[in-house]
Amino acid sequence: MSDLSAVFSHIDQHETQFIDRFVDYLKMPSISAQGIGVEKVADYLHDMLTRLGFTSELAPTAGYPVVLAKRQVSDDAPTVLLYGHYDVQPPEPLELWHSPPFEPTIREGRVYARGAGDNKGQHFAQLLALESLMAVSSELPCNVIVMLEGEEEVGSPHLADFIRKHKNTLNADLVITCDGPVHDSGRPAIKLGARGMMSFELRAKGAKRDLHSGNFGGVAPNPIWTLTHLLASMKNSQGHITIEGFYDDVLAPTPLEQEALAKLPLDIDAVKENLALDTLDAPHERGYYERLMFYPTLTINGLHGGYGGDGSKTVLPCEAIAKCDIRLVEAMTVDDTFQKLAAHVAKHAPSVELVRQGAMEPSKTPLESPYTAKISQAIEAARGEVPLLIPSAAGSLPNYVFTKILGIPAFVVPYANADEANHAPNENLELDRFIKGIKTGAAMLHYLAEGQAESR
Repeated sequence: MSDLSAVFSHIDQHETQFIDRFVDYLKMPSISAQGIGVEKVADYLHDMLTRLGFTSELAPTAGYPVVLAKRQVSDDAPTVLLYGHYDVQPPEPLELWHSPPFEPTIREGRVYARGAGDNKGQHFAQLLALESLMAVSSELPCNVIVMLEGEEEVGSPHLADFIRKHKNTLNADLVITCDGPVHDSGRPAIKLGARGMMSFELRAKGAKRDLHSGNFGGVAPNPIWTLTHLLASMKNSQGHITIEGFYDDVLAPTPLEQEALAKLPLDIDAVKENLALDTLDAPHERGYYERLMFYPTLTINGLHGGYGGDGSKTVLPCEAIAKCDIRLVEAMTVDDTFQKLAAHVAKHAPSVELVRQGAMEPSKTPLESPYTAKISQAIEAARGEVPLLIPSAAGSLPNYVFTKILGIPAFVVPYANADEANHAPNENLELDRFIKGIKTGAAMLHYLAEGQAESR
């Protein structure tokens, strides 16, 4: 702990400098969806890691490069993979920003800029943690691999192939991702999983053109009704998804996971008030966190067809499209779920075209992993608070590439404030959380190395 105290002191002494460098980093756009500045930021990170003494490369993909760097300390030390992404979301709509998105502005203890929380602030804190450890001790406490991709904000389309290709290079004991917000209560957290996701379209066609609803109503099929009946056959009014076999592989929470859920702060009335809801979705007996972590969902994202303008137009539409997504939980798979969906569509509406789109497998790391306690101790040392254990994120992250392809446990340790407004105008990061993130990054490597030493 004496070494760690010296690192914390170093971070405190360099707080102003670290914040200035962070602000400079945020000035560089790296918008993957628009192809703006991505390579320049990749070069910047590659140079920074090289100066830190890492063996660094810009590893090519079919899209933007992955910044891949490693520092080997000892064959007997654990190897920690630090993952993040250097690309950011488009900043539009620009008129809703209170200050330009790539002119970082500090107001009331927060820095406002695109990428402040997602994900530049969080992975930059990790890099400054590495720098601080080496400044104090001349070496890292364990082996570290840094992997920063440039396509996360467009769905990480090449990440899985990259992981498979570089499997030997990425030989690590565990992976830590610092991304996303802390719990709504403000408490730090460790997330040990993420739901998967599968997007698809249902396309129904009728006549070759839109028709007069009086002249052809009751004669020509209405594709909107076709889709409406199909969608109704997929989920009932009690909230249960009725696709045959849909729940076959869904795992109930373990006793340890149930214990973790019971400790998560929750104010249902506040949630409903914030969303202007009188009630939650069915099934009403299902627990709030159980819904978000342990149950799959079927969501209609949009239903399109016919006339939607002002007034009325007595038209019988010739086509209709439903855009949908399914969130998957461990141990569901994308391929199996799609096959069950396809069988359902073929049975209930064989004329409807099912179009498969993007997908991501679910991921889960057991709470009883030996690394959980070490990461928890490190967060408490850096932040002065015991973190919440969250069995799974409600959203989807590409963590399956680590748990299912590399076969290593994956942990998400978010540094950003709950109201970071990631993906929205006025994205921000509390500077206190940024500095504590640097300390947390240093502490996690310290405790993980200590734990490995104790086990030998």
